[in-house]
Amino acid sequence: MAQSLIFDMDGTLFQTDKILELSLDDAFSRLRSLDKWDKETPIDKYREIMGIPLPKVWETLLPNHSVKEREQMDTYFLNSLIENISSGKGALYPNVKEVFSYLKENDFSIYIASNGLTEYLKAIVSYYHLDKWVTETFSIQQIESLNKSDLVQSAIKKYGITNGAVVGDRLSDINAAKDNGLVSIGCNFDFAREDELSQADMVIDDLTELQTILTKLNK
Repeated sequence: MAQSLIFDMDGTLFQTDKILELSLDDAFSRLRSLDKWDKETPIDKYREIMGIPLPKVWETLLPNHSVKEREQMDTYFLNSLIENISSGKGALYPNVKEVFSYLKENDFSIYIASNGLTEYLKAIVSYYHLDKWVTETFSIQQIESLNKSDLVQSAIKKYGITNGAVVGDRLSDINAAKDNGLVSIGCNFDFAREDELSQADMVIDDLTELQTILTKLNK
C-alpha cells in the first residue's frame, strides 16, 4: 500500500527547460565577459546530464576551470534561476496542483527529494505555494554523499515511511526507489531517457495517471 509519495522536482514537477536555457546562457555570457569562455553555451551537454547535483554539473561543463571559478558559476547560475522563477518565467508540469490536491484528499503524504539546491527549491515551492500539500522538501545539499538514494533514505527515516513510491524522470530517482524498497514510477517527460525508464516499475506520460496507479496499488 503506497501511502507516501516522494517526488523529484526538475523534469518531474517543474518544467526546468523553461528557465534552464535562459539561466545557463546568462551564466555563460558572464563567463565570456570575463574572457573565461569562448564557445557557445553547452545547453545540449547540460540536457544530457540533467538531474545530477550542480557541483558535478560544473565539473562536467567546466573541466578546465578552477574550483573557485566553478563555485562562482554555480552561485551566478543559481541566482539567475531564482530570479527567473520569481518573475514567473518557469512553470509546473500540467496537473501538478490537481494531482497534489487529490493525493492529500486521499490521505497520501507528499515529499520532494531533489538534486536541486535548497534556495532554488524554496523559490519554486514558495512561488507555486506547493507547501499547501508538500510535507517537506529535501535538497541534496542536506547530505554529504550527493547521492539521491541517500537523500530519499533521509526522508524515509525522518518520517518513518514504510510504504511508498518515488516519482521521477531519471535513473537516480528509479534507483533511489529500489535502493530503499519503494515503488519506482518513471515520468516520461522532457529529460527522460527510454533506457532509464525501462528500469522503473511503471511509467507515466502525465501526472494524472498517478490517480489510477495509486488506486490499484492500494487495493
